[in-house]
Parts: sequence; C-alpha cells; structure tokens
Amino acid sequence: MLAFRNFISLFLILLFCIPAIGQKKSFTEKELLKLYNEATTNLHKEDYEKSLIQSRQLLNHSLLSRNNNLIARSYNTIAANFDGISEPDKALFYYQKSLIYAEKSNNLELQNWLYNNIGNIYCFDKKKYEKGISYYIKSLYYSRAVKDSSQVFLTKLNIAWAYFDIGRFPEGYPYLKYINKYNHRYGIETTAAVTDMLNGMYYTYKNDNPKADYSFKKGIQNAIKYDEKSDLSYIYQEYSKFLSKNKNFEAAYKNLKAFQELNDEINLQDKAKKAKIAGINLEIDEYKREIDKMGIESKKREKLFHSESARKNKMTTIILSLFLISLILFYFFYQNTKLKQKNRIKDIQNKINQNIINASIDGQESERKKVALFLHDTISASLSSAGMHLNVFLSQHDSLPAEITKTKLILDETHDKVRDLSHDLIPTLLARFGLLYALDDLCEKYSNSTLHFEYQNTIPIKKRYTEKFETRLYFIISELLNNIIKHSQASKAEISLIENNNEMIIEITDNGKGFDTNKFNFVEGFGLNQIKARINNLNGQFDVKSKINEGTLIMISVPLNG
Repeated sequence: MLAFRNFISLFLILLFCIPAIGQKKSFTEKELLKLYNEATTNLHKEDYEKSLIQSRQLLNHSLLSRNNNLIARSYNTIAANFDGISEPDKALFYYQKSLIYAEKSNNLELQNWLYNNIGNIYCFDKKKYEKGISYYIKSLYYSRAVKDSSQVFLTKLNIAWAYFDIGRFPEGYPYLKYINKYNHRYGIETTAAVTDMLNGMYYTYKNDNPKADYSFKKGIQNAIKYDEKSDLSYIYQEYSKFLSKNKNFEAAYKNLKAFQELNDEINLQDKAKKAKIAGINLEIDEYKREIDKMGIESKKREKLFHSESARKNKMTTIILSLFLISLILFYFFYQNTKLKQKNRIKDIQNKINQNIINASIDGQESERKKVALFLHDTISASLSSAGMHLNVFLSQHDSLPAEITKTKLILDETHDKVRDLSHDLIPTLLARFGLLYALDDLCEKYSNSTLHFEYQNTIPIKKRYTEKFETRLYFIISELLNNIIKHSQASKAEISLIENNNEMIIEITDNGKGFDTNKFNFVEGFGLNQIKARINNLNGQFDVKSKINEGTLIMISVPLNG
C-alpha cells in the first residue's frame, strides 16, 4: 500500500510537471486529430513550413498525453515533410522514430507506409538496395495484413524498380508482371509513367527494341500529361541509356540533356523549399535534441522509481515469502500425513474386498461343480432311465395315444437341456481333455459369419494343468470372449497362449470399436472387476489397452506354480 501511495505521488508530480515544461494547455484527442489532419493537408499542398509547425505542436501534445498512435503519426508527418524537400537523412530519422511508436500502438496501416517509405530512402537516396528491398518486403506483409491492395501494388512497383536499377531483371520481373496485370485496377495517374519506364527498362534488357522504344515514349507522354517532373527526369535518363545502347547517339544526347535540365530545375525547386523552411528546420533539430533529453530524463525517473519501490518492498517481500514457505511446508506435511492415512485405509479395504471376492469366486466354483455333478449324475441319469423305459414301452405297442409321443419328445428335449447346462457349468472337453482343447472348441463354437475367433497356441495340446487352474482360466477367457461378442462390434478376434519363464501368457485382441480407458471407469463399465479379481486370485497380472476405433488388447500372465 505504501508503494502504491508513492507511485500515485510520483505520478501526480509528473502529471503537473510535464504541462509546465510544454507551457501549453492540454489538447483533447479530438483537437489533436484535427491538428493532425491540418498538418497532413498542408503537407499534400506542399506547404511544408506550415505543416512542420503543426506537426511539431502535435508531437509535443501527443508526447504529453502519451498517445503512442498520435506520436507515431506526428513523427511520420515530420518525416514526410523532410521527404518532400529532399532531406533523406532527416526523413529517415523521423520515419524510424515513427516506426517505434507505430509498433507500440499496433498501427499496422502506418507500419505498412513506414516500411515502404524507409525502403524508398535506402534504395533511391542511399543506394543501399538490399536493405531497401528488405523494408519493401516487410511493407508487403503489412499491406496484406490490412488488405490494402493499392499499397501492395505501389510497393511491388518500387521493388521492381529497385531490382531493375541494379540490373537484377529476372528477380524484378515477377513484380513487373504483377504491376502490368493489375495496373488497370490499382494503378493511378502518378504511377502510369513509372510503369511505362519499367517496361521500357525490361524490354531493353530483353533486347526487344520496338517495345522498349514504345514504352519509354509512352512514359514521357504520361509524365508530361500528369506533370510528374521527377518521374519524367528518370525516364529521360533511362531512355537516353536505351538510345545510346542502340547507337542512336543524337537522340540519346537530346534525352540526356533534357534529363539534366529537368534535374537542375527540380534541384532548384528543392533548394527554394529548403530555404523557405530554414528557420523551422533549425527549430526541428533543436526539438529533436529536446525530445532525446526528455526521453533520458524519463528513463532516469523511471529507474529511480523502480529502485525506491524495490527497496521499500524488499522487507515486505522477504516476510511474505517466509510466511508463504511456512504455509506451503505445513500444507504439504498435512497432506502427506492425510494421504498416508488414506492409503492405509484403502489398502485395508482392498484386502477385505479381495478376500470377499476370492471367497465369492471359490464359492461360485464350488457351487458350479456341485450343480454340474448333480445335474449329470442325478437329473440327467434319471431322465435317461425314464427315456429308456419309455422307448421299451413304445417298441411293444403299435398304436399309442398322441400324449405319449409328445411326452417322449418333451423328455428328450429336457434331457438335452440338462446335459447342455451341465456342460456349460463344467464343459466336458475341459474335464476330459484339458484347457487347451476346450479353448480351441470355444473359439470354434463362438465364431460365426460376422465374427471369427482365431486360436493360436504354442503349448502342446495334450498338456494338462491342475483342475482349479484350468477351470478358472477357462471361465475367465470365456467371459472375455463374451464381452467381445456383446460390446466390440468386431469382425475378427484372436486368442494366443504361450508359456514363458514358468508363466502362461494369454493375449486377446479384436479389431472392434475400442474405448477410451481414460474417460470412464472401463473396468466397471465392462464388468471386468470380477475377472481381475479371479486373475489376482491366481497371483496373475491383467492389463487392458484400447483406443477409439483402434480395437482392444487384453494381456494376462499367470504363474503356472501359483
């Protein structure tokens, strides 16, 4: 809170001091925008003196209001004025200043213009073409970002011109091709003459003299028509080079002379403009130094403020840190103790649950065996005996009531059902021939036209295990195959058995729809708890891997001496 009050105090001091420096009333944003529009209007009228005065005033108040967007526009307008009077070094300085604040205010449109104008200075004033082209490329990026097709056109025109100036015509030609294609849509009066000149330069390079001559003459006509003296001087110069190359020295000299005369006229006009604003120029240079000084002082104040804040908050930070560390340590100690207690309770519950499940499994298997034996030895035997007696009776009588015949059919059907139930409880193949035969039969029994179970076994088929081991594994695998039939929507499944390191390893795969094991309790969802408990009862391991639309893999490993 103390640091916050200090910040407010410092802020208020700065707030009242800065207007005192400027010695002018604060402008509203609306007034500043009006001043900006007036400065740009005078710039376009080539009233550089008035525009520079307004731009300086705009910059002063924009800095006081800390409006990055208006600061960027102010610098840009000052730079454009110097550009207009052929002062490239000063123009470059203020363009770069403007670019800093345009990036801060995220003014993409202004960044687009700035990169293009800086590229112009590097290419056509400083003759640093590589650096200038790199700025043009950045301008293209921002032109596309703000969807300014006209600026894309102008920048590509500048890139083509830059490449042609240094004789790299193949690199510049794609840009010229774009200009020619979209000239009717985005070209303006001020670009017509330059476009013709660039075509003339390219046709000169390609030795297509008729087209080159036509393009240069057309460019001269357009430059005169639209009063583009600077462009006209460039065209005279390039046309003179073309004529000289083709041995037409008289016409070449005539155009070179026209270039020199026009260039001298332009230079005289520039000197007149510079002389007119000489006083303003000195003021701008002084203001430039004043701005730099303000920036240095602002940084010093900011550094002092941060230093004071850091010193006053240091002790508070240390105390708070120690307090927080103590709280964190206490919290972790409490959570660790709580977690250990919770884990102990969970382990006890798991052991109790496992014992209950094991007892339930043992009870189920015992009951299944008892019921199967009772059905086989008692019910099935009685039904067989009754059937035999009925068969003897039927053989001794030719004419019998329909009820007797129906009774015989019902008796046979009941006998078959009892036998099947007995076999389901304890399969005959399992009891007589063992687990490996029984699983082979189970796969064949479950296979149909829509789902095929493939059985692969590397263990000798006649090998036997303990009755308890075989019975439990048989019913575990049977339940898993039932799950595939009911839930997987698979067309193919495979069960494989191998022995390795005194363990039986069973893998069951299918190409079904699969499921996400991370999104829900899949063990509960598919009733696999009982199966997992049975495998745990055999001291085995159980793992399920599945993904949506990628099928399922179940892996079981059970010790043979368990």
